[in-house]
Amino acid sequence: MMKPHKIHLGTNLLTSIWHKQRGLSLVELMIAMALSLIIVAAIAQLFASMSRANQEMAKTSSQIENARFTMQFITSDLIHAGYWGSFVPEFDDLTFDDVAPTDFPANVPDPCAPASFPLSDTILDQLIGLPIQVYNAVPTACSTVLPNKLADTDVLVVRHANTCAPGDTNCEADVSGKLYFQASNCDTELGSVVLPNPLNPNYAFDPNGHTRTQIDCTTLESKRKVIQNIYYIRDYAVTIGDGIPTLMRSEFDLVGGTLAQQAAVALVEGIERFRVELGIDKESDTNLPVDPNSVILWADTSNLTSPTNRGNGIPEPPFIHCGTGCTAYQLANVVSVKLYILARADVATPGYTDTKDYKLGSPAAIGPFNDSFKRHVFSTTIRLNNIAGRRETP
Repeated sequence: MMKPHKIHLGTNLLTSIWHKQRGLSLVELMIAMALSLIIVAAIAQLFASMSRANQEMAKTSSQIENARFTMQFITSDLIHAGYWGSFVPEFDDLTFDDVAPTDFPANVPDPCAPASFPLSDTILDQLIGLPIQVYNAVPTACSTVLPNKLADTDVLVVRHANTCAPGDTNCEADVSGKLYFQASNCDTELGSVVLPNPLNPNYAFDPNGHTRTQIDCTTLESKRKVIQNIYYIRDYAVTIGDGIPTLMRSEFDLVGGTLAQQAAVALVEGIERFRVELGIDKESDTNLPVDPNSVILWADTSNLTSPTNRGNGIPEPPFIHCGTGCTAYQLANVVSVKLYILARADVATPGYTDTKDYKLGSPAAIGPFNDSFKRHVFSTTIRLNNIAGRRETP
C-alpha cells in the first residue's frame, strides 16, 4: 500500500504569497471606490424615482377620493330631491284629473330670500314644485352666505323633506322653531281649511301648527325637517388667497332663533370646477308637449294610460345648462341631472405643465391652466326618482 506524499512549499514561495495578499494598491482602491459610488448613485436614483412615483400615486388617489366624496355628497342629496313624504303635488298626481292643477310654480324663488311664516300659497308652490335650482352666478340674496365663488362654476340648490322623522334612529330630535313638513292623509282634512296655513290644507310647511293626521284622521302624521342645501365652489380652502378650490355647502336651519340659509361650510378641497346640466321631461310618450295648465288628457280614457299632456319621466335630449337661469317650467320638469366635477391635485408636480383642455358638458371646455397641477374630469348622471317615478304609466 502506497503512502500519500507530503508536499512541502518553500519558505520563499509562502513569503511571496503572503506579501501579495496583505493589501490593495492605491489604483485598486480608487477603482473599488468608483464602483461603489456608481452603485450608491444608482440606488439613490432608484429610491428617488420610486419616491416620486409614490408621490404621484398619492396625488392621483387624493384626486379620485376628493371627486368620489363630492359625487357622494351631491348624489345622495339629489336622489331625494322632490321627496315630500306621502304628499304628491297636483301637477304630478295622475289621479288629479277633474280640473287643471293650480300648484304649478309660475316663478323661480331666490333660495336665500328671507321668509315670514306662514308662507303664501305662491311661495309654497315654488318651494314644493321646484326640487332643484341651478345658477351660474350667486343668487342675489345669497351673497353673504355664498362668498368668494370661483368663476365659471355653478350653484346648485337641492330641496326636499328629510327621509326620517325627528326621533327616529340616526335622525335629529324634534327642535321647536325648526322648519318641518307634514303631509295630511285624512279625507276630512284634504281640501278643507286647516290652520295655521289655510291655503294648503294638504300639508304643513311651517315651524308651527303640525296638526295633520294619518288616514284614521286621529293619529298625527309624522313631520319631517325641510332640507334646502346649496352647493358651490369657493376659491380658497382655509385662508383667503390660499388658492385651494373647495366644495362648499350651505344649509337652511334654525340658528339663534332665526330660520335662514346658513353660512356655507367646507366639504371637499381640490374641487376646481362644478357644472350641472339638466334633463327636462318635455314630452309625453305620445310626443305631445307637457302642458301644466290643463286637465290630464289620457290617450286611453278607459284604462287611463299615456297622459298625452304630462311627462313620461324620461328626459328629452339635449341636457341643458341653465347659464343665467332656467325657467320655472324647465325646473319643474327636471327628471335627471348630469354632474361634471373637475378635481385638482392637492400639490403641484415639479416639471409638469398642464396644457390640457377639459370638457365639462356641451359645449363647455376650460383650460389650459398652464400651471403645475394635474387635473381630471369626473361625471355622473342622477335620476330624480321622486319626480320621474310619478310620471311613469303603463
